[in-house]
Amino acid sequence: MVGSALRRVARACVYLASKASHVSRGHQHQAWGSRPAASELAAPGAPGGVVELLGKSYPQDDHTNLTRKVLSSVGRNLHNQQHHPLWLIKERVKEHFYKQYMGRFGTPLFSVHDNLSPVVTTWQNFDSLLIPADHPSRKKGDNYYLNRTHMLRAHTSAHQWDLLHAGLDAFLVVGDVYRRDQIDSQHYPVFHQLEAVRLFSKHELFAGIKDGESLQLFEQSSRSAHKQEMHTMEAMKLVEFDLKQTLTRLVRHLFGDGLEIRWVDCYFPFTHPSFEMEINFHGEWLEVLGCGVMEQQLVNSAGAQDRIGWAFGLGLERLAMILYDIPDIRLFWSEDERFLKQFCISDINQKVKFQPLSKYPAVINDISFWLPSENYADNDFYDLVRTIGGDLVEKVDLIDKFEHPKTHKTSHCYRITYRHMERTLSQREVRNVHQAVQEAAVQLLGVEGRF
Repeated sequence: MVGSALRRVARACVYLASKASHVSRGHQHQAWGSRPAASELAAPGAPGGVVELLGKSYPQDDHTNLTRKVLSSVGRNLHNQQHHPLWLIKERVKEHFYKQYMGRFGTPLFSVHDNLSPVVTTWQNFDSLLIPADHPSRKKGDNYYLNRTHMLRAHTSAHQWDLLHAGLDAFLVVGDVYRRDQIDSQHYPVFHQLEAVRLFSKHELFAGIKDGESLQLFEQSSRSAHKQEMHTMEAMKLVEFDLKQTLTRLVRHLFGDGLEIRWVDCYFPFTHPSFEMEINFHGEWLEVLGCGVMEQQLVNSAGAQDRIGWAFGLGLERLAMILYDIPDIRLFWSEDERFLKQFCISDINQKVKFQPLSKYPAVINDISFWLPSENYADNDFYDLVRTIGGDLVEKVDLIDKFEHPKTHKTSHCYRITYRHMERTLSQREVRNVHQAVQEAAVQLLGVEGRF
């Protein structure tokens, strides 16, 4: 029975790949930011199949859920493309840390790692960060798995343990991360994060503190809302102060002096206490990053038992959209010179305000269907739409839910907004794409069409 189910999944995924390829050829159009890199891959989930990615082979299993659209983005490394807006943000942060924080020998304190493979083990992505086995962030519906043991990283934090274990105590990690999510101008299955970690020895943390030699990093007490059970209150307060001071300097370097900042208590499995930073930008409070005092259990397991530290992570797209006034996350994947040339500047700290390309009209189509009795998730449908429609799809909204009073079957109606960033779409070409979405939804998701 399991074998037949896998064969059905394999046939459906082959159908999806061929349908997406057919639609692309039929319109003589390939969504910008995509490459036909995955067309020759074995179907996701096919028994005995193999995913070839970045020069390595990964056997497929019932967890494999990579789409052609996502695979085509692996290796683009927008954060390393000179003069790309994401590269500009990375370079500005890197320059700030290089200038502000020097080591004992006059060299930069923080090392930078911006070319680590996005393929990680599930242990790196979850277990090393103390994320429980039943935590919802592990769901197949929220991540891209190569198989049960390997995945595309969902955050740059997946590299924390390895770098700490290698003996590093101050570093930045920058890279592309992958999450299954809704479709709108703020969300994309691939985005880019910048992560920072800093550890302190007892001497480093208490240097310059009156009677600091008598203070300790660790104690055995109870966990509270304000500190971990292993940390002294003095050590925790100093680490928190250094973290917030470091981040305040960074965002004021990026946004300008006088920026109003506030801190919101929050929860992350790998830090405690944890905070989100919000900034008041043009009169609106915006969340820009998450941070906290690193869980000592994580630090200890990596071999740094005599140290205490902080970590933070921020989204490069989030900062770039705010700083440069970029309205749609799809633009970062554009190869249109009218977009890219706006960021070819001689000074990375030069102010840039994105000048919008002509906004072409949207074409809107709805799709309604009865859901199967089980195993349906909105993110499965969003992935299907992205694979078929590519970056022609601006957003997808669930506009109606209905339960039949007699059959108790549930119907969903989604509104799909299609808009090309570089030209006007015709209703005819959108109709072909939309019909392909309808057919694929029936074939892959087992829905019953109401179209």
